[in-house]
Amino acid sequence: MNVRAELEKAVGVAKNIQLNDIELDPLKIKTIMINEVVPADPSQDFYGQRDADYLTTTIPLFQKSGMPIKDIQDILHMGVYITNAVKTPKSDYTIEKNSIENSLPYLEKELSLFPNVKVIMLMGDVAKKTFNMLAKKTTKKNVIPAVATYKLRNSEIYYGNIRVMPSYIMTGKNILIEKSKFAMASEDIAKMVRIINF
Repeated sequence: MNVRAELEKAVGVAKNIQLNDIELDPLKIKTIMINEVVPADPSQDFYGQRDADYLTTTIPLFQKSGMPIKDIQDILHMGVYITNAVKTPKSDYTIEKNSIENSLPYLEKELSLFPNVKVIMLMGDVAKKTFNMLAKKTTKKNVIPAVATYKLRNSEIYYGNIRVMPSYIMTGKNILIEKSKFAMASEDIAKMVRIINF
C-alpha cells in the first residue's frame, strides 16, 4: 500500500499538503508515532533522503532506547510508522489552528489504514492537541488530559483498545538542547517496544 495514494484517494489532493510517499504493509504496523509538523523541505522528512534532518534526531532516540536502528527502514521493520500531525509546513514560530484543522482529515484517514496498531505515541504538544481534536469527533471528550507531559508519562491512557503515550517532540534543534526530554522520549520508546512485543 502507498500511504500518500490512499490518503489522496480518500481525502483528495490539496495544495501544500505533504503526505508520506511510502510503500508498506499496513498489517505489520503495531505503533504509530505522531510528530508535530512536516518540514518545509519534504526531502528532510522521515521518508525523504537518507540523511534527512528529521532522522538525525529520531534515529538516536531509538538507539538510546536500546534499538539497533540505522535508518527509517529498520524502524518500519520494527512495526513502527512515523507521521506528522500537521501536513503543511509552519509559516511562523507557532502552528496555526487552521493548519491543524486542514490536516485532520488526512491524519484521521491515515490512522485508519493500520488495523493492528497497539500503541500511538504523541511526540509533542501539537501531536497531543491534534489527537484530542480527532478523538473529540467520536468520543466528545479529550483522550489526553490537559496537564504537562511529564505528569502523564506513567499513566495508562487508552483510545478504544489502543494505548496512547504522550511524549516529547522528536525533531528539530530544540531536542538536541533539552537532553532530559531526549532521555525521557527514548525511555518512552523503550516502553512502547516492550508493549508491542509482549
